[in-house]
Amino acid sequence: MPPTSPQAPGSIRLDRLRGSMERQDYSARKITALTVNPGCERRAVLDAAGIDKSGLAARLGPTAPFGQSPFAITRQRAFEEQLKANGYAELITLLRAELEVPVAEAAVADLNTVGENAGWRPRAGETRRLLGAIAADHDARVILDHPVLTLNVAGTNAYLVPDAVSHRIGDHLYIVVIKSFAAVDGQADAGKVAEAAKQAAVYVLALRSVLSGIGVDPTLVAEKFLLVLPKDFANRPYGRLVDLRQQLDAVRHQLARLGRVEERAATLPPEATLDLSTDPRTGHPTVGTDELVHTVEALPHLYGPRCLDMCELSRYCRDAALRDGDPAHLGSVVRDSLPGLASTAAAYALARGELNPSAAQEEVAALLGDAVRLRTLRLAGGAA
Repeated sequence: MPPTSPQAPGSIRLDRLRGSMERQDYSARKITALTVNPGCERRAVLDAAGIDKSGLAARLGPTAPFGQSPFAITRQRAFEEQLKANGYAELITLLRAELEVPVAEAAVADLNTVGENAGWRPRAGETRRLLGAIAADHDARVILDHPVLTLNVAGTNAYLVPDAVSHRIGDHLYIVVIKSFAAVDGQADAGKVAEAAKQAAVYVLALRSVLSGIGVDPTLVAEKFLLVLPKDFANRPYGRLVDLRQQLDAVRHQLARLGRVEERAATLPPEATLDLSTDPRTGHPTVGTDELVHTVEALPHLYGPRCLDMCELSRYCRDAALRDGDPAHLGSVVRDSLPGLASTAAAYALARGELNPSAAQEEVAALLGDAVRLRTLRLAGGAA
């Protein structure tokens, strides 16, 4: 369904940038990656425009496998289907165990489609309607299966789909996140749990945003979420509540730092495009690789080693950082310690006194000089 109101110029520019390709929607994973590196305008614009970053990376040069393996995706789907079978019977069991919910069953509202329409807008509208009904009825027992929530991300509307939202339990609703990595003897991989918590924080902020939009107190959403995992490598589910207060503060702060990507996109040349389509007559790409590179390079990036785990274009940006001697390829600590320096070559020259610092570089030049003298003293002491 097309928008009923005129699009802003920046929004139109984002659509033109994508060309005829199908839009790649936001996900909680994408938003958490944005908040980890909020200074990267390149990623912010590509995600807002719905660009297929995997396809773009393949056009720009050799790539390495990125994202979940097909096996992990299949395992995730199988575990989720098992958990949701028979009206979420196993999830309700976990809710009773973890939240001491004195209820044997609950209705399930399947929001994967609404009236046989899988589009975002009807599903988001039905989600709002059901949330309003749940908020108005303290005894409502309805679990929302794949509700569609909305959240403003850098000036654009993101549709987000958590695995589930629990029925009303006391004074709270709980986000439910289902993952396929195992909890062995009640312990799961700390890094994976932290990543799941970041995604859950995005869902909580989105759910609170929706509730605020319909006039409901957003504190109805709990500051904890229910993480559901396979137990001891079997298919039996294990669940525990995870506190989100720290993640909520971090994600909220980083989202506030994101600039309006529509304004950035509007500064691109009118002819700039990242259309990855293929001419059906010739089978050749509609847009040449050189043109894609030109457009990508017009978007400032902020590379760091953590990007390798979060972004499909990370290797392309890393190669550029290495080629240009950008201190960022050595990590954020080095990058932040060399403000005003565009290359490691400039840092070496300042440290050796081979380059006269500008007024803005005097402080970092003094620090580099001190570091060189300290290293010289240490080496001399070691030799002695």
